[in-house]
Amino acid sequence: MSQPAPLRHAAPPSAPRDHGGGLDAAIARHGGDRAGWLDLSTGINPVPYPIGPLPADAWTALPDAGAMSGLLAAARRLWAAPDHLGLVAAPGASALIARLPALWPDLAPGGRAHVPAPTYNEHAASLRAHGWEITEDRPDLRVIVHPNNPTGTWHGPEMLDAPRMIVDESFCDIVPSASLLPSLPEGDHLVLKSFGKFWGLAGLRLGFAIGPRPLTERLAEIIGPWPVSGPGLAIATEALGDEAWAQSTRARLARDATRLDELMQTAGAQPLGGTDLFRLYELPDAALWQEHLARHHIWSRAFPYAPRWLRLGLPASEDWDRIAAALTEAPT
Repeated sequence: MSQPAPLRHAAPPSAPRDHGGGLDAAIARHGGDRAGWLDLSTGINPVPYPIGPLPADAWTALPDAGAMSGLLAAARRLWAAPDHLGLVAAPGASALIARLPALWPDLAPGGRAHVPAPTYNEHAASLRAHGWEITEDRPDLRVIVHPNNPTGTWHGPEMLDAPRMIVDESFCDIVPSASLLPSLPEGDHLVLKSFGKFWGLAGLRLGFAIGPRPLTERLAEIIGPWPVSGPGLAIATEALGDEAWAQSTRARLARDATRLDELMQTAGAQPLGGTDLFRLYELPDAALWQEHLARHHIWSRAFPYAPRWLRLGLPASEDWDRIAAALTEAPT
């Protein structure tokens, strides 16, 4: 678990809500089809959890309370969530982020929130949409992404000092011992977890919030009934309980992150940080490098607020040669 040097770039308040993905636009510009492209613009595990046979009624019946209880029990065991805390599932961490600002009606139409930048931009965008002011000065709420996206910075318990905290641990399953959940003080604080990234099944759309029961119960009411599909319940319950798969996956991701750093360094890129699911590099011109890789049908992530930063997810085993071949040419 490495700590990159502090990175000072900050997205301006009016910055567009750019994300990884956007492969359709890259295809329109550079040709080809989705099957022929290597999408490294996101931080999703390229070797997903293997999906086994599903019960027939997973597709035909409304998800029942027993299946949801099984999923939440598996999640509670995995993340060692104390019994006094509630746990709620949602159709993706992004769905939770969009609803979190409404949890504190006493602050309507919005309070003061500190979202240390640079970071995942949906947090600030969602808060602003609900009337919150983004500021470092006397915040009512602080949001930290742990480890941070895109820098990979890990935070310490000293950051948990605001009256309300949201700790987004969407990428924390690569190093579960680093979770801030055991350090969460009493009060209106939530820890978010993402299923799609570490388990590599982002299309399943599943996220979790852990925190005081009054908060999680209010959040469940806002989300509404049947937040997780029947197939999603079955797949995720099995995956969250498969510790052997998780351990071998962490070892593979760590090896591949080191391999990608070494490969990019031979091309002149300077590693700045990241996690074992995505790597961040400094280059003289990140947009030029993004275009160069796109001509080889490899899609990466550049940042409007940091023109020297390029982020790459990890490739699957069969795709390493494609990256190496693209890096043998200098971008022009």
